[in-house]
Amino acid sequence: MHRRRVKRILIGVFAGCAALVDAGAAAAQAAASNEQLAITTPPAGSSAWVADRTLGRPLPDPATADPAAVAAFFASLSPAELDRLVAEYPLVVGNLDGAPPAVRYRANRVAITAERDRARQRGADTTLDSTTRALAVSRANDSDRLLAEGRQVLAFDPRGRGLVTEVWGDLAAAERISVLVPGSDADLGHFDQTADPLRSPAGMARALYAEERAQAPGTRTAVIAWTGYVTPQGLGPDAVTSRLAEAAAPRLTRLLAGLEQTTHPDAPPALLCHSYGSVVCGTAAPSLHGAQPTDVVAFGSPGMGVDSAAELGTGVQVWAARNPGDWIGNVPYLEVGGLGHGADPTTHAFGAVSISSLGASGHNGYLAEGTASRHNFAAIALGHYGEVSGPSESQG
Repeated sequence: MHRRRVKRILIGVFAGCAALVDAGAAAAQAAASNEQLAITTPPAGSSAWVADRTLGRPLPDPATADPAAVAAFFASLSPAELDRLVAEYPLVVGNLDGAPPAVRYRANRVAITAERDRARQRGADTTLDSTTRALAVSRANDSDRLLAEGRQVLAFDPRGRGLVTEVWGDLAAAERISVLVPGSDADLGHFDQTADPLRSPAGMARALYAEERAQAPGTRTAVIAWTGYVTPQGLGPDAVTSRLAEAAAPRLTRLLAGLEQTTHPDAPPALLCHSYGSVVCGTAAPSLHGAQPTDVVAFGSPGMGVDSAAELGTGVQVWAARNPGDWIGNVPYLEVGGLGHGADPTTHAFGAVSISSLGASGHNGYLAEGTASRHNFAAIALGHYGEVSGPSESQG
């Protein structure tokens, strides 16, 4: 009982510090938030997929197959075999890291269409209560937007609040790839917001892609908005523990392993990690290894789960940014009894390269047009390290 009471007090301290500087909505979120159920199992249809023997050989198990084996399997399929698997198992194919991006886009259009139609039917079902119907209508509208011409959905899972991963640019041909890892409240319903786009993963990804193209119009680039994990809601218990990050990290490393099989950039994909997303990146970082280090940018970070960048391993080059108006700077940078995310990545002692965010405002303004952070994030993603400015360079 005593331990539970201490935990409740500590949660209140962490959430309260943020709520004091972002009163109202944040405080309400903190009070109303619930612990989320992490998604760690393969999508619907996986059991039938594994049992399928119509090709005369086993299909790669979504739970255990290495992305290299997945890539080899898809390379062996005839067009007719591929058509059948996409039609019968769209959620499986659409979420298989190692499958060709174009095949995944196609499968996910089938899966999203089915989810939209299912939600529309529920929304029109008068035997359901009004709240359930309203939620179904919202889900149908969110799904329908993903079906717009030109959208490239690399992964889609309708379970829970909904997981979505989308691509901008030609992923298969890209010379430089960036993966945006968002923080709290990212899900299907908040994936793409028109009123305040930089509060959404899609809006941030579009801004980064536009900046990369402006800085290097002759370079083939691609940006991935990866909402491939269950994120915390609000400022409650999930936001101050690493539980969801620990469930997310293997999913992120598997995405990167899949990209190794299906893309050929000049350097490992850069990870742009916002808010709680930096906890996910910090948890995944020690497993990243390669001939070149992976650039990991932590911005608006509550910590990366460690006390120094050296603890993240030699496979990453860590960069960090936080603007003075970001309320996250008021959250305690420590870890006590599993609560909190360790040291402040922007301090000299942490060991990351501190970069300027001049012009950015608040927790979600880092990719606003004209900001130093937007310029710096794109320069890092492009490998133009000499064009990255530190805080003193932009302010002096």
